[in-house]
Amino acid sequence: MTEVLFYHLENRPLESVLPVLLERSLERGWRVVVHTTLEERVDALDSHLWTFRDDSFLPHGTFREATAADQPVLLMVSDDNPNGAVVCILIDRAPIPENAADYQRVVVVFDGSDEGAVAEARESWQAVRARGLDATYWRAGADGRWQRRG
Repeated sequence: MTEVLFYHLENRPLESVLPVLLERSLERGWRVVVHTTLEERVDALDSHLWTFRDDSFLPHGTFREATAADQPVLLMVSDDNPNGAVVCILIDRAPIPENAADYQRVVVVFDGSDEGAVAEARESWQAVRARGLDATYWRAGADGRWQRRG
């Protein structure tokens, strides 16, 4: 059954959280698609993932590349899954895909300082539950570690 995890960002930006989520997924042998809503965001994240840490290499590509299907992490603006990912990470208010049940995990990362994003996350929570998918809510504690809150 598909797990849908809602990650509420409060004290850290997406740019510091996303690489960690991707690294953990790759450590587990999972392929990932990251869905955003803007092509400019794909470009910015593509650059960021190459340089976010000096001692790390995070293999990834974008939907524009001829080798997109071969990439372990793929940055997308649509809800396609050309690399056969088992994890779908949604950022920048990207909607829950219709094919959410095809993934092992769908991760909704939303900005807690954006009231619209919080409202959309609440609506998505209700829609996910109505579809019979398992949903959990995560929030970072004072120590920066993610804690399940619901």
